[in-house]
Parts: sequence; C-alpha cells; structure tokens
Amino acid sequence: MGLKRHTVIIVPHGGAKFRKVLITNRQILAGFVTLAVLSLIGGFSTWHLFSYRSGVAELAELRAQNELLRGTNQSFEESARALQAQLSHYENRTQELAIIAGVENATAPLDERRLMADVGVGGAGNPDDFLLDLPAMANRASALAEQLQAVDERFDERRRWVSSRPATMPVKGVFTSSYGYRQDPVTGLRAFHRGIDLSATAGNEVRATADGIVARAGKQGGMGRAVFLAHGFGYSTRYAHMSEILVEPGQRVKRGDVLGLVGRSGRATGYHVHYEVHENGVTKNPLEFILNGTRRR
Repeated sequence: MGLKRHTVIIVPHGGAKFRKVLITNRQILAGFVTLAVLSLIGGFSTWHLFSYRSGVAELAELRAQNELLRGTNQSFEESARALQAQLSHYENRTQELAIIAGVENATAPLDERRLMADVGVGGAGNPDDFLLDLPAMANRASALAEQLQAVDERFDERRRWVSSRPATMPVKGVFTSSYGYRQDPVTGLRAFHRGIDLSATAGNEVRATADGIVARAGKQGGMGRAVFLAHGFGYSTRYAHMSEILVEPGQRVKRGDVLGLVGRSGRATGYHVHYEVHENGVTKNPLEFILNGTRRR
C-alpha cells in the first residue's frame, strides 16, 4: 500500500487563520498504536494497584486469623493438659474407691502403655505429645467410666447390704431375757430362747431394724400378733407379742418404720417385744448386732 497523506484543517475561534496539518497513514497508525499501548499500561497499572491493595488486606486478615488460631491452639493444649491431669487424679481416686469397695483387679492400674500402643504412638517425639493425644485420652476416659460403673455397682450393693442388715433395736425398753437356753417363764422348764425380750410400755411403737419386705403379718401361734420381715442377703427378723399390727404382707419398709405397737398377745407374761434375727435360716443372737436404746435390767 502506497504512502497516503491526509490534510487536517484546524479552524480556530476568533477569526484566526486556518491551519493545515499534513499527516500520513503511518502517523495515524502510530498514533492509534500509541493510544492502545497507553490504555493497556493504564489499565494494567490500575489493576495492579487494586490487586496490591487487596493482597495487603488479605495478608493482614490471614495474619490475624493465624494469630487467632495460634492462641486457640495454645488454649486447647492448656485445656488438654489440664484434662490429662484431672484424668490422672480421677484414676487414682477411682482406684482407691475400687479397693475400698472390693472390686476385683482394683490394684491393677490403667495400662497407659496399652493405650499408647492402640493409637500408634512411637518414635523419638516429645513425651508430652501423648498428653495431647485425643484418642488416647478418650480411651482412658472410657476405661475410667467402666471402672467407675463397677465401683458404683459394688457400692450400691454394699449400701443395700448395710440397709438390709439388722442394726438397731425394735423398741426402747428394758432387756429382760437373753438369747439361748433359759428357764421358760410360763412352763418353768429349760428351753432354748430364739431371740431376746425387751420390756416396754404398752402401745410403744415397734420399728423395723433394717430395710425389707413384710413376709408375714398376723397371729403366729404363741408369738401372738407378729411381723416377719425379709431383708435380703440372707437376713430376716421377727417381732412378736404386739397389740396391734400396722403393716401388711408384701409391704416394703425402711429401717425405723413402725410395724406395730407393744402388747402382750400370744404366749406372754407381760408387755414386751420378742425380737429374733435370722441369718441364712439360722437364728443369731440379736446382741451380736448393734445394740441401742436398751438397758439391762
């Protein structure tokens, strides 16, 4: 393509002379190219400026988040170490309670080495890393929960045993006749006395000496109006010669609950309570159990 020239007429204001400018195709093309290059440079500079400012803001935000995560991680480590210390304390206390409760294998400590093996701890790392191993602590907590369950069950059994064992006297009165062979007050013959007699004022309350269930309540031959309690764990008790019975068969009673009133029903020479304790079907001397509220005559 040949070199072409163009004339550009410039008309100024105010009546000045016209001006003519000759330009070629090459000059026009160079001008367009220069304008395009300047536009690209301006756009890139603008984009770079905004990108830089955005990058600085994002970097500042990332740094702030990193500091927050660092603080959170430090707080987590401190909490995990505190939890580890609490676990160790609870393990020691649970082991002591297990020994007291008589739980089998109570003297065997929790095998931390087994727990470490379960979670694959190894190498020459920091020994404190195990303290922050959540799976290991979860295993220890699970083992502790199992041992606590066993201790709780054994303590509950011991509590029920204590509540079921006759441990008081049925009435406050005067001890008038002991357990064993004696001269029968009615026949005058030597006979075995299966319990003890407590002389008390007519109408005094006769109370259960342990938790249990009323097995019998009513007239029982020479025992007159009597109540038989089954306590569990091989224990049972009997209360005889009452004037009135205030419980019914099948009723559950607690130690200290009123069973009836002192009387002289049945084969009796005066107002008193005949009290028997049986262990595994064998009569026992009630005085082998706790004696309270009585005095020897």
